Amino acid sequence: MLASHAKSFALAGSLLAFSGSALSGYEFDLGNDNKLIFGGYIKVDARYVDGDVAYKDFWTGGGTPLEESASQFRIFANETRFNTKYIHGDVTGFIEMDFFGSGGNQVVSNSTSPRIRHAFVSYKGVLAGQTWTTFMNTSAIPESADFAGALVGLSFVRQGQIRYSMGGFQVAVENPETFGGDTSNDSIPDVIGKYTFKGDWGNVNVSVLGRELNTEGGNSETAFGASVAGKIYTFGKDDFRFQYHQGELGRYISGGASMDVVGEEVEDTTAWLAAYRHYWTDTLRSTALYGQVETDVSDVKRSQWGVNLFQNLTKELAIGFEVGQFKMEEVDKDSVYGQFSMRYAL
Repeated sequence: MLASHAKSFALAGSLLAFSGSALSGYEFDLGNDNKLIFGGYIKVDARYVDGDVAYKDFWTGGGTPLEESASQFRIFANETRFNTKYIHGDVTGFIEMDFFGSGGNQVVSNSTSPRIRHAFVSYKGVLAGQTWTTFMNTSAIPESADFAGALVGLSFVRQGQIRYSMGGFQVAVENPETFGGDTSNDSIPDVIGKYTFKGDWGNVNVSVLGRELNTEGGNSETAFGASVAGKIYTFGKDDFRFQYHQGELGRYISGGASMDVVGEEVEDTTAWLAAYRHYWTDTLRSTALYGQVETDVSDVKRSQWGVNLFQNLTKELAIGFEVGQFKMEEVDKDSVYGQFSMRYAL
């Protein structure tokens, strides 16, 4: 059995933060086209938040407004993750866990439970299991210290699905879930189609979503939405990442800022993100990012901006610092944050 570094084995789902640093793995060749690969990273964050939106380890689309401003500091390693990839000819299995699960007692031991992120099997273009929704473009997520960076502007969902891929085309049936409605009657799976254009210039995808939503009042509503997202290489190693989402998308975007239904009405949402990454040297780089979401029924309007600087100390070890602001404009509340991160890629 031979062990070696596999420099870029990990799937796109692992490339959410510190994407400029190496994402290595350990590959074991078992012979007869069989392989076993281990990977992941250890990430430590020191985070300070000050303002009248309550502290969170990372900003999502949701937030808790405070009557008075507060400030809080935390050091945590919950984003640390471990994954295993099994390859047997045309069959691939992948499982990944991190530590954003339940528990964590700051008074004594801070024993946070692991949670499953991805668990799927793929065979000749067919994927079945839990992973990122087909609606997403993971390469359009910016490099950031704050996990995922401006979730208010992102499509960001992991769930069970069956997906078929052929070239740039993908189609999937995925778990239904009426956020804010009657989930006990979610009997029709969500249907998603996506086409991705790729080249040396980068990639751009167009995604469409159709589903049935069920209100608490017993009504069924058909919902549709669409998205355009991509990563474009500009000058040298620089890149521009963007996402634009429009329609009755609800839980598929903005990390909890947008509901599927509000009362008996289907929520219509507009969300977008733009991020530019510039390399000052081969290992020193910065990203400026901005994301925003607006809804029509609940009148939510939230945004986040951030600016960071990352440096690879070695191929596997990167450090970075980021400052930014999260705003809940509909209630005139905001908090600023500063975050230092260190990540060691296995």
